[in-house]
Amino acid sequence: MNVLAAKTKPDRQPYGEGYKFETLSEFVGSDEYRRNWLIKGVVAYGETSAWIGAPGSLKSALMADLSVSIAYDRDWHGRKNKSTVRPAVVYFALERADLVRRRIDAQIKRLGLEETSNRIIIVPSTIDLLDARNVPKVVRTVQNAEAFTGCFAGVLIFDTFAKLIAAGGGDEDKAKDQGRLFTNIERLKEDLGRPHVALVGHTGKDETRGSRGSNAFLGDVDVMVTISGSEIKTATVVKANDMPEGPLFSFKSIVHEFGLDEDGDPITVNIVSPEDVTTPAAKPSEPKLSANQQTFFRLLYDAGADGLTLEEWNNRAKAIGIGTNRKATLHDLRKALEDRSMVREYGGRWKVDHG
Repeated sequence: MNVLAAKTKPDRQPYGEGYKFETLSEFVGSDEYRRNWLIKGVVAYGETSAWIGAPGSLKSALMADLSVSIAYDRDWHGRKNKSTVRPAVVYFALERADLVRRRIDAQIKRLGLEETSNRIIIVPSTIDLLDARNVPKVVRTVQNAEAFTGCFAGVLIFDTFAKLIAAGGGDEDKAKDQGRLFTNIERLKEDLGRPHVALVGHTGKDETRGSRGSNAFLGDVDVMVTISGSEIKTATVVKANDMPEGPLFSFKSIVHEFGLDEDGDPITVNIVSPEDVTTPAAKPSEPKLSANQQTFFRLLYDAGADGLTLEEWNNRAKAIGIGTNRKATLHDLRKALEDRSMVREYGGRWKVDHG
């Protein structure tokens, strides 16, 4: 006699604890095939998205904008907010956490929203997700945030992917390292009830070839969106499991002023404009940065948050042989970067206009 067949209700674990399994009768015809959207057509529970762009593309500003739309139950750039219960957002600001805070604060003020909501949580810590032993600590962090807010953390944002993988000594160029990290992201989602995970990343030297690092990145996400453009930015779906590829929406930035600092200079931050922007008609692509433009930009980028005066910037360029023969060269290089919204002057100092 077959002992298992004789049972009126089969035991799923007759031989001890194992992995969860499902039977055919449990999933055929199930409503679970419908994607559980937070933002219709863009952000779904249980999925992983990547938002990539060059410096100045406003990719991080766009994530601050998304955080506010999720936490305040708002539609997002013409896409419906479908969440039936307003979730919390946990934003892991792995770099420039102060900029993330200011952008979210500015976005809330611009929209005239209540400033006392606790549904946006910022974690300004270095996190090593290459090591599976750190997954429980990240899980506990999110659970602590959920206990504090009283809301399910529906979206986890990691900004940036480069810092997430570098914290454990990993290399974006190594598929093996990316595989370990994405395995641990899946563990996070399993332990936390399948939230959406959004990763902020960089394009490579050739922006047309997508994300920086190993091409395994493209295969490990459900949706990949690139952000490109100068004055008007366009978010474009370049990979999706079961949704159309192509332009998603367009947006532009505005400068928000918080007031003046102790020297009387304005305290500003670039955020995504709440105005609707019509997708611009296709036009010839802008020429790529020249080698000198890339080097000139890198000098300012490497100066960090303090930036450089124009004289300091020019002197550093001359020290490596740029602009020594023709003085106007430095002016032309600066204007080329400024026209692309990659650099900006703040109170007499030039700084990278981070996206």
